[in-house]
Amino acid sequence: MRGLEVKYEELSPAEWFRRNKELAGLTNPTRALYQTIREFVENSLDATESYGILPTVKIKIEYVDKSKGWVSVYVEDNGIGIPDHEIPNVFGKVFYSSKYRIRQHRGVFGLGAKMVILYAQSTTNKPIFVRSAPIGSDKIYEYVLMINTLKNEPIILERREYPNKYGWHGTAVKVVIEGDWGKAKRRIEEYLRRTYMIAPYAEIYFKAPDLTLYFPRATTKLPPPPKEGLPHPKSVDVELIKHLIARDPNLTLKEFLIEYFDGVGKQTAEAFLKWAKLDENKKVGELTEDEITYLTTKMREFDGWRRPRADWLSPVGEELLVEGIKKVLEPEFVAAVTRKPSSYGGHPFIVEAAIAWGGKIPPSEKPIIYRFANKVPLLYDEGSDVVRKVVEEIDWSIYKVKFPAPLAVIVHVCSTKIPYVSAGKEAIADVVEIEEEIMLAIRECARKLRMYITKKEKEEEIYVKYATFNMYATEVAHALAFVTRKPEEEIRKKLRELIVKKLGVDFEAKLQEEQTAKTEQAQAQTQAASSKPETAQVAAKK
Repeated sequence: MRGLEVKYEELSPAEWFRRNKELAGLTNPTRALYQTIREFVENSLDATESYGILPTVKIKIEYVDKSKGWVSVYVEDNGIGIPDHEIPNVFGKVFYSSKYRIRQHRGVFGLGAKMVILYAQSTTNKPIFVRSAPIGSDKIYEYVLMINTLKNEPIILERREYPNKYGWHGTAVKVVIEGDWGKAKRRIEEYLRRTYMIAPYAEIYFKAPDLTLYFPRATTKLPPPPKEGLPHPKSVDVELIKHLIARDPNLTLKEFLIEYFDGVGKQTAEAFLKWAKLDENKKVGELTEDEITYLTTKMREFDGWRRPRADWLSPVGEELLVEGIKKVLEPEFVAAVTRKPSSYGGHPFIVEAAIAWGGKIPPSEKPIIYRFANKVPLLYDEGSDVVRKVVEEIDWSIYKVKFPAPLAVIVHVCSTKIPYVSAGKEAIADVVEIEEEIMLAIRECARKLRMYITKKEKEEEIYVKYATFNMYATEVAHALAFVTRKPEEEIRKKLRELIVKKLGVDFEAKLQEEQTAKTEQAQAQTQAASSKPETAQVAAKK
């Protein structure tokens, strides 16, 4: 129609994400506060354990203006720190991150901190405070920053530097957002418990208006840090091929494949090029658009590539997984397994699973599920997760589980690319290869549980016999003592020896050992409780 004019405008990445902050889970004050804690803690753990540093993370939430629902979130770590010149871009420029490399990260998009800052600017219009010092730095750097959403650039409001007298290293951030602590409290507490479950080597201090938590380091053993890798030939797309060609257009196709892709040697490259009917000596810079598309398609179709290496991954490991579960859930029995590396679409992944039973796990009508992706607890969208689907497909009666039962299923998937259902990163998509590995891992643990339950049933059966024999032994000993004129206690002792020999178990001695162990454990917990809270409170205040 005449007279109508369509107006066009350009949005910077920062402005686009500010308008679409819901993609990062910042949907309301409750979820936003939880997401803020999660994003900053993820960054802290990545900045420590990935570099062989035992994590110490301090978190503090305070009311700034309770009537407006404004809260401040402070998170500090002892990680590798950020160089002075990088701090403004790391926190003030969308799509600027250290996470755009092929290796396992907790974060995926490198957007977490920036999304929080954009949310803060949209709700409280307050800047972020950053303090950081790289390892070995003789100075500590402080910045007060905001993001220029129109230009996608950092706005430096203040910058300070001062001597690093005590050799501190790490990063501390403080941001003021609109958040509902009262409603987010339960989720945040559960998130921290689950983080400690998957990372028992971390020490976590947490202080909020009406809650103080301390999670002591349970072990000094760290999982192996992930290495940086190359793209797998099956995971490529046209734009990636163009990007790699631009690095060195003078390489031949054969040299290009060997140089830039994982697991491609001389023989593999030659076999692929012969199969794809491509000239191995042709320069990649001379490829036409159609030839690049053809090359990409054939790389994805070829079945002769090696499987992706798992060097880029950092699984928790069975030992640490069991340690974390015991500390948090305090079960009667736990079994864990770390599966061998597998892959989907050229992306390597490893599935770890554990089953915890009894103890302090409450009975429920369905298994209680704890989900993790790249060591990050997933608390929302459980119904959309592939783990829930797998757990519901298992016939638990095969493993002697009768509901309601005190059963918890723990699943951890680590990969260079987790296939999340949505940008909120709270549920893993239903990918066939991952689903199969999860099923195999859970079933392997379930078989161990069945063996344990079978053993317990046999013990209970023997105990019933033991109790019955013991009951009659008292009367028999009394009668024999009357007839033989021998001491009743001596006869009872001999009868007890016969019962133990017959059943193969001395329940009285076993019960005494268990009681002694419980007493010692209670004393240790009392001693730890008397010394740690003060430390936690002091650290939280700092």
